[in-house]
Amino acid sequence: MKVSYNWLQNYFKEKLPEPEKLSEGIIFHSFEVEEIVKIGDDVIFDIKILPDRAHDCLSHFGIAKEISAIFNLKISSPNGFFQVLGSPVQDSLKEQAQPDRSKSHFGPDLKIEIQSDKCLRYMGRIVRNIKISKSPDWLREKLEAIGQKSINNIVDAANFVMFDLGQPIHCFDLDKLESAKIIVRNGKVGEKLTTLDKKEIILDESILVIADEKTPLAIAGIKGGIKAEVDDKTKNLVIEVANFDKTSTRKTSKKINILTDAVKRYENEITPELCTMAMNAITDLVFELAGGEAESIIDIYPKKVEQKKVFVSVNYINKHLGSDFSQKEIEDVWKKLNFKYLKKGDEFEIEVPFFRIDITGPHDLTEEVIRILGYDKLKEKMPEIKTKTKMNEIFSEIIFTRSKLLNSGYSEVMTYSFKDKGEVEVLASASDKKFLRTNLTDGLKESLKLNQINLPLLEMKEIKIFEIGTVFKKSGEEMHVAYGDKKEIKEMTLNEFCKDSLLEEYPLGGGGKYIHPGAGVTPQEGNKFLPWSIYPFISRDIAVWMPEGGNVKELKKILIENGTELLIKEPYLFDSFTKDSKTSYAFRLVFQSYERTLTDDEINEIMTKITNKIKEKNDWQVR
Repeated sequence: MKVSYNWLQNYFKEKLPEPEKLSEGIIFHSFEVEEIVKIGDDVIFDIKILPDRAHDCLSHFGIAKEISAIFNLKISSPNGFFQVLGSPVQDSLKEQAQPDRSKSHFGPDLKIEIQSDKCLRYMGRIVRNIKISKSPDWLREKLEAIGQKSINNIVDAANFVMFDLGQPIHCFDLDKLESAKIIVRNGKVGEKLTTLDKKEIILDESILVIADEKTPLAIAGIKGGIKAEVDDKTKNLVIEVANFDKTSTRKTSKKINILTDAVKRYENEITPELCTMAMNAITDLVFELAGGEAESIIDIYPKKVEQKKVFVSVNYINKHLGSDFSQKEIEDVWKKLNFKYLKKGDEFEIEVPFFRIDITGPHDLTEEVIRILGYDKLKEKMPEIKTKTKMNEIFSEIIFTRSKLLNSGYSEVMTYSFKDKGEVEVLASASDKKFLRTNLTDGLKESLKLNQINLPLLEMKEIKIFEIGTVFKKSGEEMHVAYGDKKEIKEMTLNEFCKDSLLEEYPLGGGGKYIHPGAGVTPQEGNKFLPWSIYPFISRDIAVWMPEGGNVKELKKILIENGTELLIKEPYLFDSFTKDSKTSYAFRLVFQSYERTLTDDEINEIMTKITNKIKEKNDWQVR
């Protein structure tokens, strides 16, 4: 979220710390500040608000509360814009702005009907005889500084209050409605709504809408429609300040592919109690910017949020933090956070502010204490280990088995646990892999087959592999080990293997390689990792007669120099024998490209070049 330094300053009579120091405090106690940018005489912070605090900190008011606690500064007004305007709001208007919180109160004209439990609260108010105009400089500058485009004084006022308090607001042109009645209902199959940005949305019953007695006016909590759009001719307003279900808002937003600043706030849940403050704020701001006369507020609040109380003791906090904070230090934190509380001996009874939806238990209050006091207050201390540790028996058997097999020349693989058949079925899995494996042998056979193809890459004459893993039967889970080569695979329980004497005893340790179950060892060059090529390799063998005791290094050099960049491994000597004072050396060459599939013709051309180079040696002969 983009936050304005000058906007924050409106909340405090005292001068705020310099931007760099302010940023440092926010980083160490609340959120990550991703960027600081100077725009004109203002400084804009790009603050990363995490989901657990989005409900109360996606606003300048929320960040101001954090700054108040971090730097022990007193917030001087409930809404920053009161000071921005620089003029007092008339007492009569303040009194008129107070809502009636009864479940259904009807004003002289406006009527509101809620037909869905997805709407948690709906406040509406008619303001007549307003004048649409260009917003004053201070308002345009504030919005533009945080990346918002100025539209007109009414739309800008609604946006300002949202970015100030965190409560989305929408205004309808009263004269474009069928009547002075707002209905909050589910959409109807086949209904359509054209949004303010001219996108046509086909509605259904899963989408909550704000409607008049004939057609939808807006998608609740997401986007307004063009039917009741506020424009230069608007004279009379219906102001909406409402609260909608977070899950419904998020699902609808994804369904219609529209993400707005309002969605970001509703989907992270904001308290319905915020509506009162926001309605007062928007009403006052509309009077200041556009004049007009307001009717009574209609407030439909079916299920009022209950006040939460959480208990926590000094001992609980210090025990969980490993600290020794005094009762006074902890009490100071509650004061900085503006929490109402009662002391009962060593315990505090905290009245959790409605804004702080994230605080549900003593563990949350413990976190508040340490983040406000500072993590640097915790002393480094190694935990005491009072009891001797005992090695897990299964873990011990796994180590023993792995070491024994590695030292016997086997390499470890890990294969998939999900199969197309078995005794235990898994819900919500791929249609062709619904079961858990009942043995390791099937996977090991498949791995052997795949690795056999890659023998030239591995520079090995045979593949010997093993796997240690869990198998799943109706009777329960068992830890098994399976090992073998292309001739034979043996499988048994881990415990049986450790009692068996099939293999010669070896000291604990390791000597084998880890092989991917479906491929060979990744090619390497020095200490640099080279990824697998996605294209197939081609291997060719070449055998050369040379005088006994001949220079085999020179032969290898010729193979490398003429093999081109497609020769991905050093030539591998896999056979040699001597006869009649001559020795035959057989090398395997492996060619592969990272860019394309090689053809036999281009490899034949390379091999011909190599053969011709060898023939230049009078006493050498290609077999």
